[in-house]
Amino acid sequence: MINIARSSRVAMATAVAAVLAGAMGPVHAAAPFAKFQAPGFYRTTLGEFEVTVLNDGTLDLPVSKLLKQPEAKTKAALDKSFLKEPLQTSVNAFLINTGSKLVLIDTGAAGLFGPTAGQLAASLKASGYTPDQVDEIYITHMHSDHVGGLASKDQRVFPNAIVRAGKQDADYYLSQANLDQAKPDAKANFEGPMVSLTPYVKAGKFQPITANGELAPGIRSQFNGGHTVGHISYVVESKGQKLVLLGDLLHVQSVQFDDPNVGIAFDTDSSVAIKERNAAFAAAAKGGYLVGAAHLSFPALGHVRANGKAYQFVPVSYTQPR
Repeated sequence: MINIARSSRVAMATAVAAVLAGAMGPVHAAAPFAKFQAPGFYRTTLGEFEVTVLNDGTLDLPVSKLLKQPEAKTKAALDKSFLKEPLQTSVNAFLINTGSKLVLIDTGAAGLFGPTAGQLAASLKASGYTPDQVDEIYITHMHSDHVGGLASKDQRVFPNAIVRAGKQDADYYLSQANLDQAKPDAKANFEGPMVSLTPYVKAGKFQPITANGELAPGIRSQFNGGHTVGHISYVVESKGQKLVLLGDLLHVQSVQFDDPNVGIAFDTDSSVAIKERNAAFAAAAKGGYLVGAAHLSFPALGHVRANGKAYQFVPVSYTQPR
């Protein structure tokens, strides 16, 4: 009799467990890691203009081997900012809506730098725009991570846009003679710009920039060389507010704000790039205006504050555009 009672208790416990399990629903395995970010765009206002930063992804860079200073010094600066190598370096472009024109400054790397970039099209779509709405595209310089997004399969990604870039860069990077004479490991430096710009050149949609001046109402070019021979920063102004898009005057914010005199292997002439970087930082600190750059950490906008002989970058806070 005791054994029967015990069997009844076991059976009842099993039945109750089954009922509870059914009430809670089926048991699922742990969800897989998603391993992707939302499309990257950040929007703010500048006077009467609207500025949208578009992220194209990141590039993994061995910055201690690229920066022109002792590797140990670079690694110490990364440690100070809780960073490590390879450094995930943002690739950004900037969309300026002036109210009368939609102007894109740089276009990211697309497929020219591997799978971690190439997200600009998705970011543009998520931000509420389409490629056919872009009226003009201004290129800071013709390295592949700035022009790669212009074309896909030999077709213009931005079918209605005029593309403008420095004449010196165009003469150098779009030269078949320079491509033919380049060493095998340097040919990609020319092939990327050629495949990206040629569809626009053939369509009569490329216009070289030969001098500083206003390109669209409130947007003007500012040659500063050094990184490439025809490197250009772009100055955007509306209703007394100012934004300077520095292009590749800097690459590693955890190093080059503390010491603007550190060059990088990508520079054509680091001595000129260093001079221009120092001048740009000093002007931004004095003027208090916004700066942006392709390789600042997304959203890649902020202010520059003088700190003795060094500088401090103060990134923008997340805000609603108004």
